[in-house]
Amino acid sequence: MFSSEVSNSIPAIKKLDERSQLPKDPKQITNDQWKKVLSPEEYNVTRQSGTEAPFTNHFENHFVPGKYTCLCCGADLFVSDYKYHSGCGWPSFSKSVEQDKNIVRLPDDSIPGRHRTEVRCKKCDAHLGHVFQDGPKDSTGERYCINSVAINFESEQK
Repeated sequence: MFSSEVSNSIPAIKKLDERSQLPKDPKQITNDQWKKVLSPEEYNVTRQSGTEAPFTNHFENHFVPGKYTCLCCGADLFVSDYKYHSGCGWPSFSKSVEQDKNIVRLPDDSIPGRHRTEVRCKKCDAHLGHVFQDGPKDSTGERYCINSVAINFESEQK
């Protein structure tokens, strides 16, 4: 059982007017529709592949048992068991839910001379962040570097 903590944990897609006849596929929701339910920063990060400022977000130093979900559609992305402090300024995870069940990896060469791998939500195509190969060696060796503004959190009820 999970409950909300730190964020409202209501996926943005649920905030859209139910009378608007949303497409069944969240990837088909228009930018105008997303703008109605996302803050300017949330829209910039999740829909335009932006990046929030490091060390200023609400999940970097957040270590409470629970799960992290996509801000836009609510898909399960990460659990707190694999969250760690990397010192990079953003929430870091060594593993995603069920080996990228709800994550797509894409090459990102947007910075000349620097190859990165972007991670996006498989269900709604929200930009989440990037994955790097400099994570904990005793786990997967990967570091998912995720924008706090792209995720919600649901605490585990014991």
